Amino acid sequence: MSVTLEQVDVIARLSKLEFNQEEKSKFVEQFNQILQYMEKLNELDTEPIEPTYNVLDISNVTRPDELKPWLSQDEALQNAPRTKHGFFSVPKVIG
Repeated sequence: MSVTLEQVDVIARLSKLEFNQEEKSKFVEQFNQILQYMEKLNELDTEPIEPTYNVLDISNVTRPDELKPWLSQDEALQNAPRTKHGFFSVPKVIG
């Protein structure tokens, strides 16, 4: 797989960027180098490697979810400056 000058034109147009011919030629070369590197990586046998989202062996420091009592609707609304039909009432900010 390789990138052509026409594909760089499409990428530039979609990115709303303008390049001169020299820059486009340089991008073709750079994109092709990247793709060659990716093809080289595809040769690696990654089957025995377990998928991971982080290369570091870290664990989440958040607390576990626990079911706890919560406020009733009346308790939640008791300090509200305004309520309407059992909900908080706030001033309209968008016209």
